[in-house]
Amino acid sequence: MTRDLVGRTIVVTGGNAGLGYFTAEQLARRGARIVIASRNEAKAKLAIDSLLREVEGAEQPSFVHLDLADLASVSRASDELAALPSIDVLVANAGITEGTAESKTVDGFESMFGTNHLGHFALISQLMPSLLAMASSRIVHLGSISHRFYPLDLDELDSPSRFRSFRSYARSKLAVMTFAFELDRRLRAAGHDTRSIVAHPGFALDELTPLRPGIAPDARPSSAVQTLLGSFAQGKDAGAWPIVLAATDVYLRGGEYVGPAGWQQLKGRPRVTAAKAWSRDRAAAARLWQLSEDLTGASLRL
Repeated sequence: MTRDLVGRTIVVTGGNAGLGYFTAEQLARRGARIVIASRNEAKAKLAIDSLLREVEGAEQPSFVHLDLADLASVSRASDELAALPSIDVLVANAGITEGTAESKTVDGFESMFGTNHLGHFALISQLMPSLLAMASSRIVHLGSISHRFYPLDLDELDSPSRFRSFRSYARSKLAVMTFAFELDRRLRAAGHDTRSIVAHPGFALDELTPLRPGIAPDARPSSAVQTLLGSFAQGKDAGAWPIVLAATDVYLRGGEYVGPAGWQQLKGRPRVTAAKAWSRDRAAAARLWQLSEDLTGASLRL
């Protein structure tokens, strides 16, 4: 593999496990300096050890503590990351997929909306000067095919009385994507060359993922079950391909949605594909942007 990313610094939130880890590994293999921003230092250390073991000649990765469910932690991490000599790419990967009606962030937001969207909104807001300072820098947001299923209801924000785990997750990912597309529009309008791109992994499962001690579950189903799962899903390593493409492909100009090319975008090689129209609704995006500033106290001006 070509080492075309030597000298580039790439921050991966949640880079200690799953899609984030394999994104970091693939980028490190191409020579990038990886910064893992996550809330668990012990797991990040295991990920760093794995990167150094799996990637020959990898530049020493580093760790920054970041808890997206705590805006004070986001602020501290932003200060530490802003002190880096440069940030070429921010991969906003971290997030949660499950919660309960009682799940709240430290600041009192519903856990999935608060972590998946608001935490990254605050992080991006505070790192924007560093990103704008680098020519052709990129922000890669982790979308999901689940954004197709529920519209964005900014009047509810999945309050405990209406909480549904999958619906809340799908709406949090729609919020991520709506913000990402609007961010790219505003970057273009302001004359910046920083690009905002969305990538999604398709249906990526631990059961089909290569073993990495301490990173992914060691147990594997039988070969028959793996064959069955492989007919419509892929491993986290393959799920990272669209993220890596979004972070590096020179032909992407910003505002694209990248995902697997296979049936229903569940698996396969990555390509630019179509997102559901409501993710590009500018009126909804403007409301979401303002609401996100109000809730987080972050001011994102370009």
